[in-house]
Amino acid sequence: MTLTEERRNAHQVRRLNKPDPTARSRGGQRFLLVGLVLASAYSLFPVWWLIVAATKNRTGLYQSNGLWFSGMHLWANVRQVFTYENGIFLRWTANSFLYAGVGSLGGTLIALATGYGLARFEFPGRSAVFACVVGSFLIPIALLTLPLYLMFSKIGLVDTPWAMLIPCLINPFSVYLAKVYTEATVPFELLEAARLDGAGELRIFFSIVLRMMTTGGATVFLLAFVNTWNAFFLPLTVLRGEENWTLNIGLYNWSGKRLESGVDLTSLVLTGALLSIVPMAVMMVAMRRYWRTGVTLGALK
Repeated sequence: MTLTEERRNAHQVRRLNKPDPTARSRGGQRFLLVGLVLASAYSLFPVWWLIVAATKNRTGLYQSNGLWFSGMHLWANVRQVFTYENGIFLRWTANSFLYAGVGSLGGTLIALATGYGLARFEFPGRSAVFACVVGSFLIPIALLTLPLYLMFSKIGLVDTPWAMLIPCLINPFSVYLAKVYTEATVPFELLEAARLDGAGELRIFFSIVLRMMTTGGATVFLLAFVNTWNAFFLPLTVLRGEENWTLNIGLYNWSGKRLESGVDLTSLVLTGALLSIVPMAVMMVAMRRYWRTGVTLGALK
């Protein structure tokens, strides 16, 4: 065997012993797929349990398998939820839409204006203001609830819709998102061209900037809406009367009646909880085009 043939054979042996990168890639994909399936199952498990539990009556809820159906009583439970205590559930739903809808809409407008100002205007102390904004959204809302309650008590806003709406108007995290989105989508040249054409700052903001920030504004609104809809500690503290409660507080009160008066409303609580997530699902589906783009932009940034 010549030297050339020996080298060729050695090269073939090394190539055969070399790990196949395609096989390694397929192994990594399988591992990732298994992880995604487990994460999805973990996330959907509470939803599945809630759907199954909402279809049962009181007997089936306690005496049947918790992960499978035992009779179909969903419509009876829904009817009872809407008629219990003269339909107070509908009032709580309207309150939740009021606080989450109006508060998030106003908070989104304020956040977009503030973020636009921080991103496109030069003024003394801008860095300090932005640092305060970043630092403030790191403070949990639970730490601010008691000071808000004391302040609202002095001015007579406790147990009124304003006690929920005013805190919803100020969201430092939304301001941060608006600033980042403004820097990515609103060029200086366009603003200067508008000023040269004689447009005022308010007209520039409402006619140009807001239209360019539609996607970012929708993302900010969606996050604020979900956060307000799911709020618990703030409405529990500042709302006293039953007619002003949100869905979360109302369902929490129903769940506590078993200990207070011996009335078991577990079926109504679970059915009401299932109904309370329907607006969130509709909102996510209706605005998926906007929040997908917003999340992608955040990933790129």
